[in-house]
Amino acid sequence: MTQPAGHHLAELNVGRLLAPTDDPRVAEFMAALDRVNGLGKRMPGFVWMMEGSGEPGTGNTDAKIGGDPQYVSNLTVWESVETLEAFVWNTVHRAFYERRQEWFQVLGKMHFVMWWVPAGHRPTLDEALARLEHLRMHGSSDQAFGWKYLKDAQLWKTHSCAQVAAE
Repeated sequence: MTQPAGHHLAELNVGRLLAPTDDPRVAEFMAALDRVNGLGKRMPGFVWMMEGSGEPGTGNTDAKIGGDPQYVSNLTVWESVETLEAFVWNTVHRAFYERRQEWFQVLGKMHFVMWWVPAGHRPTLDEALARLEHLRMHGSSDQAFGWKYLKDAQLWKTHSCAQVAAE
């Protein structure tokens, strides 16, 4: 699939921390949130990020999913596939992604989804979770998709996690 004219790429990534956000087992991850999110916001092609409480070191961890304080989410919008890929795979974000098993449970189901949004649209967490559920139920389509569905996506092929988790 190629990018529709006048649209940006939205993405949601969810995970369940191995421990509460104030636990030493996830301290290194929590301490890096502001740095990694700040870098993302300065990247060419960054459009928008769902913000948490604004408290230092909390990232978006206060946006709970299903009331579970250990479920955390990241919801962003990017100008294009290439700009999102550059951030995910060509910055310090990659080092934290590669170490995710140190801080996050293996969910055993899709935890990442992308979809096109009209330029200027800011998706809600509920909207994003509905897209993720659509992907889980129906597989990749124009409504919700993973990296594999995008013809312009290339970097994920050498850096992504197992197929079951990040199609």
